[in-house]
Amino acid sequence: MLAKAGTLLRVCSQAVKASRDLSVTPIVYKAATSTDPIQQLFVDKIRLYAQKSKEAGGKLVDATPAVEARFQSELHRVEQTYGVGKGEDFTKFPTFSFKDTPLEPVSVQVELKPEEPDSLDDILEEEIHWIEAIGQRTP
Repeated sequence: MLAKAGTLLRVCSQAVKASRDLSVTPIVYKAATSTDPIQQLFVDKIRLYAQKSKEAGGKLVDATPAVEARFQSELHRVEQTYGVGKGEDFTKFPTFSFKDTPLEPVSVQVELKPEEPDSLDDILEEEIHWIEAIGQRTP
C-alpha cells in the first residue's frame, strides 16, 4: 500500500514539473527573441563604423590630420627600427613559404656478411658447457 502511494506521489510531482516547464517556455522564448536597447545601440554603432570604414577606403576612420601625422610617424619609426624597405606595406599580414631541403643519405655503410653455420662439434661442446654450468648451480 505504501509503495503504491509513493509511486503515485512521484508521478504527480513529475506531471507538475512538466507543466511548470511548459508554462515557462514562452517567457524564455520571448526574452531570447526580444532585443535589449543597449545591445541594439551597440549593433547600430558597429554598422555605422562598417559604413564609415568603407567610405574611408582603407584609411583610419574619423581621423584628424594630427592623428594621420602621428600614424605616419609611427610607421616611419617602425620602418627604421626593423629595416623595412620603402614601398613595402607591413600593415598587411606576411606570407610565408617554406621549402623542404632535400635529405642527404647518411654516410654509414654496413656490410652484412652471411653467418657461417657452426660445426656440429662446436654446437655440442657449447651445449655440454651450458649443461655443466647449470648442474654446478643446483645444490
